[in-house]
Amino acid sequence: MARHDHRHTTRHTTADDDVSRRLLESAAALSYDPSVEIDWDAPLPPEHHGLNPEWSTLYGTRLWDEMTEQQRVTLTRHEVCSIMNTGIWFEMILQQMVLRDQYLNNPASAEFRFALTEIADECRHSIMFARACEKMGVPAYRPHKLVAQAGRAFKSLAKGELAYGGILVAEEVLDVMQRDWMRGEDVLEIVRGTSRIHVVEESRHMKFARQEIRERMRHAGPARRANAAFGIAVCAYVIVSSMVHPGVYKAAGLDVGRALDEVKANEHRKAMLRTSSRHLMAFLAETGLLTRRSAAIYRRLHML
Repeated sequence: MARHDHRHTTRHTTADDDVSRRLLESAAALSYDPSVEIDWDAPLPPEHHGLNPEWSTLYGTRLWDEMTEQQRVTLTRHEVCSIMNTGIWFEMILQQMVLRDQYLNNPASAEFRFALTEIADECRHSIMFARACEKMGVPAYRPHKLVAQAGRAFKSLAKGELAYGGILVAEEVLDVMQRDWMRGEDVLEIVRGTSRIHVVEESRHMKFARQEIRERMRHAGPARRANAAFGIAVCAYVIVSSMVHPGVYKAAGLDVGRALDEVKANEHRKAMLRTSSRHLMAFLAETGLLTRRSAAIYRRLHML
């Protein structure tokens, strides 16, 4: 026990505690219960999309121009639910990593209390996303079997800056998307409502993840920094490439092979991914976690 306390105090500072205390105050003042905040019984207007069309993977392609409006509505609803299911999958990984990180930590510390507050938030978010997908009548899209197994290993082995870096990647990219969805006039209210809740509460989680990464990188040597940068980039590759399941194109009555080809060549989508990753890339550069090797992965994903 004494050994753990020594490790904790050598990396933790008063400024770090202040961040956690402010986040706890924010959580006490501004948190939501999706079961009462969202009208789950309201009908879904048939013409409303699941996400802003501009965020569809096919927007800006010839195939998008050929699609009927009903196909576009169906596609965007399946795309948003695929993204939500990816969110559920990673939130389950996140909760286990945070619990492991806080194991035997000082329960009187603000860091410990906020970490458990974050886990409680993530539980509500996962239930909220699952309920939204059920309401939209979209099946549970799951990651590829190999990706799922990689996630199982990641949640068991990742720690420190690698764990919180993976958390930050997932939250930052989704945050930018959802800020647009919650303002979309032709987007389903159920998506706008879940996005509003997620944006508000995840802003605290992102601040916590950034602070945890800064703590661990404060005295990190070049080798540790390079390994962390590469590991976070690999995590980003798995998350971003898994967000939209190929089954969404079949659900919209499209040729899956052609759709995937057009998504791969879609310059509009590439630009949107770079936009959603701008703040993340700036933070990684600031903390020395954007190396030549990791940048090559981000460029392959069109995040950079």
